[in-house]
Amino acid sequence: MGTELLSSPTFGFRPTSMQSLWRNDLLPGNTIPMNIKVLFSLQGFCPSSATRSLPDPCCWWTMSPLSNSSGSSHPVFMLLGFPGLETHHYWISIPFCSVYLIALLGNSTILFVIKTNPSLHEPMYGFLCMLAITDLGLSLSTLPTVLDLFWFNIREIGFSACAMQLFFIHTFSFMESLVLLAMAFNCYVAICIPLKYTRILTNLVLVKIGLAIAARSSGIVFPTPWLLRRYTYCKSNLLSHSFCLHQDVLKLSCSDSSVNSMYGLCVILSTLVIDALLILLSYLKIIRTVTAVASREEQLKAFNTCVSHICVVLIFFITVIGVSMMHTFGKQVSPIAHILMADVYLLIPPVLNPIVYSVKTQPIQKGILKTLGKRRTICLS
Repeated sequence: MGTELLSSPTFGFRPTSMQSLWRNDLLPGNTIPMNIKVLFSLQGFCPSSATRSLPDPCCWWTMSPLSNSSGSSHPVFMLLGFPGLETHHYWISIPFCSVYLIALLGNSTILFVIKTNPSLHEPMYGFLCMLAITDLGLSLSTLPTVLDLFWFNIREIGFSACAMQLFFIHTFSFMESLVLLAMAFNCYVAICIPLKYTRILTNLVLVKIGLAIAARSSGIVFPTPWLLRRYTYCKSNLLSHSFCLHQDVLKLSCSDSSVNSMYGLCVILSTLVIDALLILLSYLKIIRTVTAVASREEQLKAFNTCVSHICVVLIFFITVIGVSMMHTFGKQVSPIAHILMADVYLLIPPVLNPIVYSVKTQPIQKGILKTLGKRRTICLS
């Protein structure tokens, strides 16, 4: 019976089948076979070792699928941490908490420094504020479920909460792509048509760009939770990550999901792909303009203006490409590799972006040092 359950595509458990497994296949005092241990591990309820005796009772109801044969349109999903490492989740939470802390402190510092330094109230730093807000939103979108899972072993998440979380995760992801495109436009105007810079990028234009970014990103993601709500879920309720993603929820549906699949493809093509192409076009024009400048010193000065943005763009799109390659060609890769790649995609850009701008942008460096100097003076007095 253990082999049959292991080969099941849904990994669904029923109380009766598990009681039968306990009564017939496992005699009192026997140990859990390795195949059953692996099965428990995939469900997130793995005993600490392969030789640990099965407890009595063993909470069979936590293993059962939350949807019956007729399916459910509002299921309760189960989040997944690191399969097979459940006993080490407290230790795994330490690097995750460190990453979240760096992301929150770094982006909050960027916002505070720009707000408190009038010399930084320029279009370039306005776009940097948009990037910091986006990174904060992206980090806060995944933080509650990740910490609940690692600290308190809370795995269940209702459909409404899951839909809300995936809405914010995907919205802030698309916002980051658009903000990077807006920053590329800022570099293009500053280098290629500097005399018109102040006339083109006024405060009003910055506000309009920010509102357009928020409206487009939320608008294209808004239909997805509504479409997911219309489907019936009769497969396994186990998600692949410690947070909800659209494609992860979609694969658990037993309804025809072709509409969502096509819509998701169109969204990717009309956002990330087009944004990447426009950013590339902006830099081709920048390179063409800079190489036409006779002085090498002026060329270096122009490139230094954009080096921080180039680093941030590479960080974002390399992680996007990495996730795409993993899902396309990594079918035989360990599930832990997929989980880590998704975590890298969502956590690394918010961590590295403020570090890159703090290291590569001298006005930000001076602003941070100035702020720290004021704090130190206040403390000493």
